[in-house]
Amino acid sequence: MSTAAHRRRALALRATQRRHDRDSSGHAARVVAGALADAFLTVEWARGPLLDAGYEVLGRRPRWLGPVVTAVLRAYREAPADRPRELAGFITAPARQPIRVRRATATRTVRQRWDSPRIDDLAALAEFLDLTPDELDWFADRRGINRKHPDHKVRHYSYTWIGERLIEAPKSRLKAIQRRVLDDLLGPLPVHAAAHGFVPGRSVHTFAALHTGQAALVRLDLRAFFTSVTAGRIYGLFRTAGYPEPVAHTLTALCTTRTPHTVSGRLEHRTPHLPQGAPTSPALANLVAFRLDRRLTGLAARYGLVYSRYADDLAFSGPPASRLVAAVTAVAHDEGFRVNPAKTRVRGRGDRQQLAGLVVNSHPAVPRASYDRLRAVLHNAARDGLEAANRDGHPDFAAHLTGLVAWASHGHPSRAARLQRLLRAAL
Repeated sequence: MSTAAHRRRALALRATQRRHDRDSSGHAARVVAGALADAFLTVEWARGPLLDAGYEVLGRRPRWLGPVVTAVLRAYREAPADRPRELAGFITAPARQPIRVRRATATRTVRQRWDSPRIDDLAALAEFLDLTPDELDWFADRRGINRKHPDHKVRHYSYTWIGERLIEAPKSRLKAIQRRVLDDLLGPLPVHAAAHGFVPGRSVHTFAALHTGQAALVRLDLRAFFTSVTAGRIYGLFRTAGYPEPVAHTLTALCTTRTPHTVSGRLEHRTPHLPQGAPTSPALANLVAFRLDRRLTGLAARYGLVYSRYADDLAFSGPPASRLVAAVTAVAHDEGFRVNPAKTRVRGRGDRQQLAGLVVNSHPAVPRASYDRLRAVLHNAARDGLEAANRDGHPDFAAHLTGLVAWASHGHPSRAARLQRLLRAAL
């Protein structure tokens, strides 16, 4: 090897070593900062106790600790007891000796915006969910087993493709945990008045009724609505609700998932996201979409329109408005969602204006063709029996027919009377 080649190799080795030293130093500094943050949050928030806690953790009295404590007290008038990671990120310190961490912090809730249960730390969260700490860690999937393990029996979710849509359904125990989160933690959090899907007291009918008899109706669809809501946004929501960092991280992990590589080949989103199929996903998506709903409500008012949303369906009605679709598309993109242009529909008064399966030209009602098909099925069931009429193999055909009759009868007394007569004859 030539002298020049030896020199180039030596320079490359030294550059690699410097990068390694910087990386090692950076990791050590993060360890020190984390240890100091944990120690600071266990004592009185004053200079003397903070210094004493730092000296105990470090096992020595470095000169740089005083300025660190001064900076911390200037930045935080009160102890950020719910934000240990944020505090650790603020602290910078050289790492010259091994760290002996002798304390562990217990986070606590500092403030809550809404009347949701107070959960100060992971032990309280495990108790709230009736889990052991190990079970909480398992269902939060901290080791990424759900995504990596080849055996589907070990995973927390089952996967079913319906066309181009992937249903990620949690298995029974995780689903029960998510239902507890939905009922007790998410229930008190407010959703925007424009949201009608999966909201108590609101429905498809309340969504559609706002747009009855309007001169123009514009309907847009949000693409990949649930998978567009990432784990980072869910974490931000739980932090906004007041939960400390560790609790917010764990709640986020319980309510989001990262699709395994073996089933995610057809997906556009492979980052941790809301799974379509989890009971918590609709409520969380509504809460995350609060800013979207607020901005679109304001946009509609500027055009003299009415706005409402049912899950991923956006509806605007009123006088014709130019450039509305472009404006809505821009707002949705700015809020982390995408409009599917292939599903955008603009309908005038002379067209059939339809929302969520209901025609709204005069008053919300199922289309005449759907009503006629249901009448025919009920007639066949009355004549030939339920089993013969159940051509699609519904497991409980009687309940299925009862639901269809209720759906088609809503807000339409004359139809309701005819359909109820046919249903009684069929059953």
